[in-house]
Amino acid sequence: MTLVPRYEIGPIRPPSEARSLLVRVTRNCPWNRCRFCTVYKGSRFSRRKVEEVLDDIDAMAHVAERLESASHELGYSGRIVQPVLEKLDEEGISTDLSYQVALFLADGAHSVFLQDANSLLVANGELIPILERLYERFPHIDKVTSYARSKTLGRKGAEKLKELREAGLTRVHVGMESGSAAVLERIDKGATPEDHIRGGRAAVDAGLELSEYVMPGLGGRKASYEHAVETARVLNEIRPHFIRLRTFCPLHGSGLREDAEAGRFDVMNPVEIVGEIRTFVEHLDLLGGRLVSDHDYNLLMEVEGDFPDEKPDMLETLDRFLALDEQEQFLFATGRRMGYFHALDDLKYSPNRTLVERFARNM
Repeated sequence: MTLVPRYEIGPIRPPSEARSLLVRVTRNCPWNRCRFCTVYKGSRFSRRKVEEVLDDIDAMAHVAERLESASHELGYSGRIVQPVLEKLDEEGISTDLSYQVALFLADGAHSVFLQDANSLLVANGELIPILERLYERFPHIDKVTSYARSKTLGRKGAEKLKELREAGLTRVHVGMESGSAAVLERIDKGATPEDHIRGGRAAVDAGLELSEYVMPGLGGRKASYEHAVETARVLNEIRPHFIRLRTFCPLHGSGLREDAEAGRFDVMNPVEIVGEIRTFVEHLDLLGGRLVSDHDYNLLMEVEGDFPDEKPDMLETLDRFLALDEQEQFLFATGRRMGYFHALDDLKYSPNRTLVERFARNM
C-alpha cells in the first residue's frame, strides 16, 4: 500500500513568493498583536519539530517527482497542466497539496519560502538542517526566503545571519510598516525605529537581500506627514534592497478598524494616500534599492523603480495623478478597483473607460 504524502501549508506568503515552494517551519505569529492585522488572530504560535519539517520537504519532493512523471505519462513532456493535477488527485494526492508544488515546478523550481510569520526565531542549529535538506532534495533552487521581525534579526546579529546565508538563506521580508515611533506604538508593532534600523542593518551586513514593507495610510490623517518622513529616514539608514508598498486597509476584526468606527482614527482616502506616498518618495535618499508596488491594495501600481535613477519618474507619476481634477481621480480609482485600469494612461486609452464612467455615475 502506497502512503499518500502529507505536509502543512501556512495561510500567507508575500506576493513575490506566489510561485515559491511553501515550507512551514513555524505556525502562526509569535507577536500577533499588531492592530492592523487579522491573519493569525485566535491562533497560537508554535515551532514545528525539525523532523516534521524535513518529512514535509521529502513529501513535497515526492509530489514534485510524481507531477513530472505523470506529465510525461500523459504526453505533456514535463509541463504541469490541469490534467496532471487531476491524475494525482485520482491517486489520492489532492490538488490542495499538489497545486503549490505545481506552481513551483512551472516557475523553474528555483524559489522556496519558509512560513509562517517569523521563522528566523528558530535557532540556527535547527534552521540549517532544513536549508540543507531543501538544497539536497531540490538541487535547482537558488532562492530561499522568510519573513522575519526586526527584533529577531537584531538579536541574531550579522554573524548568525551570515551563517544562515552561507547555508542557503538568501532573502528576508520584514514588516516594518512605519518608521514613526508614535505610529509604531499606536499599532502595537512591538518594535521601535531603532529596532528596525538595527535588525535591517544586521541583515544587510550579513549579505542577505532585505525587503522592507511599508504601509501608506497607517498613521491616519493626523500622523500622515510624520509617518511618511520618518519611514523614509529609517529606510535611508537601513538601505534595503527592496521597499514594498502595502496600502493600509482597515480590515474587519482589526483594532484599527474598531478605532475608525469609534471615531478614534481618521482613515485617509486614496488621493490623500497618494499624496503621502509622494512625500515618502521625495524623502527617500538611497544610492541603490528598488521601490516595488506589488499589492492590489495600492492605487498606483506603476509607481516603482530603482533608486536614485528612477526616483524622478516615480515623482512625476505621483504628480500626474495629484494634478488630475477630482472627477478624474475618482474615475481612475473606480477603474482600478474594478480591475479595468492599471496605469494612469488607461484614463485616456482604455476601451473600458465608458463602462467605468457608467458605473461611477451610479455609485
